[in-house]
Amino acid sequence: MTSTAGSTATPRTWTVTAREDTGPIALVGLRASWAPLAKQSVVAALVVAAAVTSTLTPWLPVTDAPRMWTGVALALGGLLVAAVMARWPGAARAELVVPAIDFIAIGLLRYGTGDTRSVFLAVVVLPVIWMAASPGRRHVLYPLLGTCATLLLPYVLEPTEPRPSELVRLAFAVVVYGATAAVTNELARQADVRLSTAQRRRRVAEGEIDRAALVQQSLLPASTEGLPPELHALGVCIPARTVGGDFYDWFPTPDGAAFTLGDVMGKGVGAGMIAAAVRSLVRSTVDEPDAATAVRRAAAGLATGTSDVESAQFTTCFHVRIDRDGHARWVDAGHGLSLLRRADGAVRSLRSGHLPIGVGTSWSSETTDLEPGDVVVSVSDGVLDLFGGDLDALDRFEAWVAERSHPQQLVDGITELAHRGEHPDDVTVLCIAYRP
Repeated sequence: MTSTAGSTATPRTWTVTAREDTGPIALVGLRASWAPLAKQSVVAALVVAAAVTSTLTPWLPVTDAPRMWTGVALALGGLLVAAVMARWPGAARAELVVPAIDFIAIGLLRYGTGDTRSVFLAVVVLPVIWMAASPGRRHVLYPLLGTCATLLLPYVLEPTEPRPSELVRLAFAVVVYGATAAVTNELARQADVRLSTAQRRRRVAEGEIDRAALVQQSLLPASTEGLPPELHALGVCIPARTVGGDFYDWFPTPDGAAFTLGDVMGKGVGAGMIAAAVRSLVRSTVDEPDAATAVRRAAAGLATGTSDVESAQFTTCFHVRIDRDGHARWVDAGHGLSLLRRADGAVRSLRSGHLPIGVGTSWSSETTDLEPGDVVVSVSDGVLDLFGGDLDALDRFEAWVAERSHPQQLVDGITELAHRGEHPDDVTVLCIAYRP
């Protein structure tokens, strides 16, 4: 989100980048279409490994090789069906056909590798979990029926009367796998409820953040209409997040105009709320000639009686009041990132030893007389990140400012640097040119 305001009466423009739900949804859909293939790959690999191991290992019996390899073929057929679903996501609606095939494939594998003596029945737990993880209580019944089909398939292929002990064993196996299906289904249901709740809360939070961003943008000056013709202002604010803690402002005063740039410690909605409060308190001093009065009133308005240092709720601020004749009274509340660029290219720092709002207790103004062509430039510390972010960043920034005489060049240049890549902190610039 970028906000700019210029030195003409042209309304400010900003861009609010909407969240693209298409990308994440498309990604989730892509993953869902590939999920059956991933699951079936595991089942097919185990069935093939079981058949090959039984064939090559003498202590694992093969009682019916054709049926065993038929089971392998069915598992590989299920893999082919899953691959089709991955290629055409619309076919994934019939996903449960694949684990249904697996129940038969595992039943044939079990029958061909010793029937009741087969060691491979445990593979059936995979399609059981696969089906039971789908929403709906009916998906507890489906794997239960599938398990029954796997266990009773030998009696269909070779009708015999099972022994009582065999019936008890089969019944116990059905109960165990049925319980597995029930537990899996319930866990999946609870996870789905938690996910839906989290998504709903996220949508609400995103809506609140978007509204907060629009409110914050509405607080930035729309144009320079009302400012004296001797003063030309230009500003830009590029938050690192949707809502930032930086702000700039200007408004006419009885003798000229007042200009402010503030940087609230932190980011997000909380910082944006404090920025809005500081801006309003500073504006309430429109009739006060002393720039320091605005900072003192902002500090008094934000005082909570607790330690703002501990809560990290403090604001650095540069506030300047410039008369029509170029006489400027300014106060620097722990900001230290304001420059005066003279018309001849000389650069001077407008800095004092005062502490930020929320930390300091007293501030006093300093005076400077502007000459025609002079430009006051104030930036947030996020701008220094664009110049390396190290100890020499301020020197590089001052040299960069010295090469540009017009506020438009300064603002456009910093905007271009900010848009070249991600910036970890808010980037804000305020330029005031004195051109009588």
